[in-house]
Amino acid sequence: MSTCATASRDLDEPLAGTAATARTWLLLEQPGPWGAKALTSSHLDPEVGRALEAAAEGTGVRVALIRRPGRHADSHTPALRRVYAAHTTPGNTWLRGHVTDEPRELLDLDFAALGAGDHGGFGTPHTGDPLALVCTNGKRDRCCALLGRPLAAELAASGEQGAWEVTHLGGHRFSPTLLVLPYGYAYGRSGQAAVKEILEGVRTGRVVTGGCRGNSAWDRPGQAAELAVRTSTGEEAAGTLSVVRTEGAAPRWDVTVAHADGRSWRVTVAQGASLPPRAESCGAALATPARMDVVAVRQVAYDAVREIRATVTSE
Repeated sequence: MSTCATASRDLDEPLAGTAATARTWLLLEQPGPWGAKALTSSHLDPEVGRALEAAAEGTGVRVALIRRPGRHADSHTPALRRVYAAHTTPGNTWLRGHVTDEPRELLDLDFAALGAGDHGGFGTPHTGDPLALVCTNGKRDRCCALLGRPLAAELAASGEQGAWEVTHLGGHRFSPTLLVLPYGYAYGRSGQAAVKEILEGVRTGRVVTGGCRGNSAWDRPGQAAELAVRTSTGEEAAGTLSVVRTEGAAPRWDVTVAHADGRSWRVTVAQGASLPPRAESCGAALATPARMDVVAVRQVAYDAVREIRATVTSE
């Protein structure tokens, strides 16, 4: 039986513009099994899970559970857990770590501030390896388990200290899926060699565009637009490109992408339907998932960029 990931790969479904949208990620270590809705169907207190979901709603924060690759035994006894908070908007990217034995204390965080890029002194700056988060939640889709778990295990065995399994990154059909922090770029159809290259890029301040789904800080048209500018210009440096304006509505947008050096591009993105129909998840009915197609990339005048930035600032 064909899986959703096999169908998507065979049909060469484009990856750009398919990343989950989140300006800030809040990641809580939770060993043991995960259910399809892991925050409320794992060994985490479901009351705490529901409260975290409610606190994050509408704030730009996405909460997920993580665990180390390997066996997932959980003794059900209190233990210290790693917590990470990461903001992914270029110009204010940060990754901070914390240790807790009481997940309920995360409810004291100011989620609106976290989503806006203000960590409020939470934790301490993460100075270790970049985080490589591989979706492995087979209860959501079997592709995540069949393809994600071996990748996470390979990364851990190769010495990547930042390798974690994560509950959900969206886009099961692009498994194995990966999120890299602190920069917040998501990847699909990832293999160990590709992930090693991606992580080396992070260590040297570069963004690898091969297999990239987009930066979670932007909406889907913005993700596709930024990647198109990187591809057309050869820009690799992280933190240099920002989506400063999106005009229009589905199925067509004009997205302005600005460079830190003052250059800017207007990117036309059109929403299309992926044909022929395919399952977006194993066992789901056939569908035509939306795709983000870049129609044009045009550099705009510097004066126009200054005007756009001034308008955005005043808003």
